[in-house]
Amino acid sequence: MSRIGNIIKVPDLRNKVLFTVFMLVLYRLGSYLPVPGVDLNAVTAIEDQAREGGVLAFLQLFSGGGLTRFSLFALGIMPYITASIIMQILTVVIPKLQEWQQQGAVGQRKTTQWTRYLTIGISVLQSTGLVFLFHNGGGGLTGGQSNLDLVPNFNPQTVMLIVLTFTAGSALLMWMGELITNRGIGNGMSLIIFCSVVSTLPGAFSAVYSAENGGVKVAVFSAFCLVLLVFIVFVEQGQRRIPVQFAKRVVGRRMYAGQSTYIPLKVNQAGVVPIIFASAVINLPVLLSQVLPSDGWGASVSSWINENLANTINPFYLLVLGLLIVGFTYFYTAIAFDPVQQADNLRKQGGFIPGIRPGPQTESYLAKVLNRITLPGAIFIAILAISPTVLIRFLLGPNASSVAYAMGGTSLLIAVGVALETMKQVDSQLMMRNYEGFLSTSSK
Repeated sequence: MSRIGNIIKVPDLRNKVLFTVFMLVLYRLGSYLPVPGVDLNAVTAIEDQAREGGVLAFLQLFSGGGLTRFSLFALGIMPYITASIIMQILTVVIPKLQEWQQQGAVGQRKTTQWTRYLTIGISVLQSTGLVFLFHNGGGGLTGGQSNLDLVPNFNPQTVMLIVLTFTAGSALLMWMGELITNRGIGNGMSLIIFCSVVSTLPGAFSAVYSAENGGVKVAVFSAFCLVLLVFIVFVEQGQRRIPVQFAKRVVGRRMYAGQSTYIPLKVNQAGVVPIIFASAVINLPVLLSQVLPSDGWGASVSSWINENLANTINPFYLLVLGLLIVGFTYFYTAIAFDPVQQADNLRKQGGFIPGIRPGPQTESYLAKVLNRITLPGAIFIAILAISPTVLIRFLLGPNASSVAYAMGGTSLLIAVGVALETMKQVDSQLMMRNYEGFLSTSSK
């Protein structure tokens, strides 16, 4: 409480926190405002079906339930996150984007602007697909009836109106996230995802509590989540610090003495991105199965996919998901940290790792260390994604797919990661004004 009192004492920090809370409240309000031209009775039925699991249970996790409500913010912040990931991957293969990356603030503004354009394009494609999909009641993705029609007046004018509203909502949410980053506290995009994920937890705990011996099951799962939370904080804060020594330098007429610093390599370098990638890839066959023939070989393939890849508590699903997470962790870590570029930057700045020669040997050493710490990080993310689902299956039985999404390791990792980063920013603001922060361990 004393730390919260410190926040209230500082007018600038207090205004930033209140502004952030206000924008998040607006986001939650927008996730309940339905778009025009939608049958609200069918929306209620789709929400009930999504609770049974399926692909929509995963998709609505990142929209705070706005997707199945067909609301203004149905797309959530995922188009922007997808565009950011695409731009980050393209930076590796497109020389112009690499040039922008090396231009500092000017290049960052260009990259951000193109990310916005790409976000609008992805939003148009996704919203158009959603309108046609929900015109057929979700295409059977929820595992329930597929004869529901959320868009009864299906004509070009209505479709264009809904697509325009969805796209405008996605652009508005992107703008709100950037406002939070610039005028509030924390990373706006991360806080919006955090708000979406956390908003599904009360309903999930309610579903566990309503089961037989619900009080005991809630207590068991809460204790497990607490242990997992401590484990997440421990691994998320874990770093391998590679020492770096800078020789004496002469800049102009001034000589700078040698300095010692380090390169921090996080154990979980990829964050939550591998889980999102893996979940999207494993759900792709489920989406493609909707266009297969409804009889013969098509029916057999669709049945196998629905039993093994659409059921989040199926052992085969969990095994494939774990392997995909490990693979994508290595893939994304290789994109996020380039040993060749890092070794080249050290050489240009006159730095070296003690005992390692600059150039190819430094590059080889960094790659070796990165591969070693990526393995435990990948295994950690895979265990984190799978273990809550296994416990939910044990507590609630085979009919708990939607609860497994809401209370899975993805939700915990996002919540803990965003909370830690936001607390660090609050701490830095407090320490600038000689106040003790949340993460401070020293006492005055």
